[in-house]
Amino acid sequence: MKLRRLAILPLLLAPLALGGCESLDFWNGKSDSLRARGQTYADMSPEALYAAGLESLRAQRYAQSIEIFDTVERDHPYSTWATNARLMSGYAEYSRNRYTEALGQLDRFIQLHPAHRDIAYAYYLRALCYYEQIADAQRDQAGTETALAALQDVVNRFPNSTYARDARLKMDLARDHLAGKEMNIGRFYQERRLYAGAILRFRNVVENYQTTNHTPEALHRLTEIYLAMGLTDEARKTASVLGHNYPGNPWYQDSYALLVDGAQPADRPSRPGILRRVVEAVF
Repeated sequence: MKLRRLAILPLLLAPLALGGCESLDFWNGKSDSLRARGQTYADMSPEALYAAGLESLRAQRYAQSIEIFDTVERDHPYSTWATNARLMSGYAEYSRNRYTEALGQLDRFIQLHPAHRDIAYAYYLRALCYYEQIADAQRDQAGTETALAALQDVVNRFPNSTYARDARLKMDLARDHLAGKEMNIGRFYQERRLYAGAILRFRNVVENYQTTNHTPEALHRLTEIYLAMGLTDEARKTASVLGHNYPGNPWYQDSYALLVDGAQPADRPSRPGILRRVVEAVF
């Protein structure tokens, strides 16, 4: 699932104040005009090249923008424009979903320019490259672990930044993915009466993913399993924890119905999952 991407840094995409520079007189935003009037990339100043790359980026001509940014780096390697071009090239690769290429550019930028004014953005964009590749909860979640670590890195390094605030939100969603995977496996084991494996998975959700919306169901599933195994006291204790922490939750009503004669299970309407609810709330 793709979330709306955070806007690119205004500083890097802001209109360039080139003063009296005439280098962009031939640029009309179309690819066929880049080398009009006999111009070549070699004839253009680094400022003009960088501005042309941004224009291509705005127009979503990502391959062209990468070519121009690469030219800035190659022909003007010691200019500040070359440094910015490397970051913009990473963003362009990210924008066309070429995450491996984007990560290569961003890792190089971070290694070469650790004190750059936009280093926080570079780390954040790097984390997004992993985050955008998160598989759904039915699939292997190794990529989710990597994304979670990269997002945590943003939070640890730049805790008061806008990027850290967005990273925290995405970390919650990543944790929900991991908890969802555990729940899927736990249900699979429970349906086949492989209770030891199911208990392990549901306990993992309760102990390590307490902030996700899967915790109440995990406690209810544990209550079900303990009753199926004849462990009534354990079932009551688990249901008590569920009721104490989630007193109005439908999963508690279901557990209560299992333990109290005459009590009715919850009549739950279909509700959107956490991913959809968070996306709707934020965007």
